[in-house]
Amino acid sequence: MSDRKTHFGFQTVDEDAKAGMVHGVFTNVASKYDVMNDAMSLGIHRIWKDAMMDWLAPRPGQRLLDVAGGTGDIAFRFLKRAGDAHATVFDMTQSMLDEGRKRAEAAQMADSLDWVCGDAMALPFDDNQFDVYTISFGIRNVTRIGDALSEAYRVLRPGGRLMVLEFSAIPNKAMQWAYDRYSFNVIPPLGKLIVNDRDSYQYLVESIRRFPKQEPFADMIRAAGFDRVTYRNLSMGIAALHSGWKL
Repeated sequence: MSDRKTHFGFQTVDEDAKAGMVHGVFTNVASKYDVMNDAMSLGIHRIWKDAMMDWLAPRPGQRLLDVAGGTGDIAFRFLKRAGDAHATVFDMTQSMLDEGRKRAEAAQMADSLDWVCGDAMALPFDDNQFDVYTISFGIRNVTRIGDALSEAYRVLRPGGRLMVLEFSAIPNKAMQWAYDRYSFNVIPPLGKLIVNDRDSYQYLVESIRRFPKQEPFADMIRAAGFDRVTYRNLSMGIAALHSGWKL
C-alpha cells in the first residue's frame, strides 16, 4: 500500500485504494447511469454536452479519444457531427463500456468506434495519436489529475485539442448554497430510488465539492503543457467547459 493519500468524496484514503473504490461506484451504477444523469440534471447534461460539441466543432478525418467515455454519449455526438471520423471510447470500468455497446448508436457507428478499458493515468496508446481528447464528468474521479492531463498531452498530436466538461463552482454564493442543498438532499435519495444505490451518488456529490474551481483547474491544464487554455461556465458555473491546445 502507498503511504500517499488522496480523497474519495469527503473521505481520506490511500492513493492505491481510490481507483478500486471508483471502479466499484461505476460498476454499481452502470446499468442505470444514463437514466440517472437525466433524472439528477433534469436533462440539462444533454445541453452541456451539445455545447461541448459546438465549441469543439468536430471535423471529418479527426481521431477522438474520449476518456471516461463509458456509455458513449460524447463519442456518438462527435461522430454524428464529424462525419468520416474515428472515436475511441476509453473507460476504467468494463461494465460501463458494455452498456455503451448496447446502445443503438453503437451499432450504427461500429466501424468508426473502438472500446478500450484501462487507466487514464497510463494510457495504452503511442505518443501523438489523437486530434482530440475529451473527458466529461470523469476527471474528478482520477486519483492523480495531473498525471491524467500529462497523458492527454502525450497522446495528442501537435495541434491537438483537450476539452474537459466537469462540474464546477457557481460564483454566486446564494446560488451555490441552493445548489448544495439540492445536491446533498435530492441526488443521493434519487440514486437510492432509481439505482438502489445511495452511497455511490453520495460519493459523486462529495467529489464535485472536492474538485478544483475553474481557475485552479485551468492552471493544472497549463502545468501539463497546454496552451491557449480557457474555460466557459455552463448554467452559471454548475458545470464548466475547459479547453487547451497542444501547440
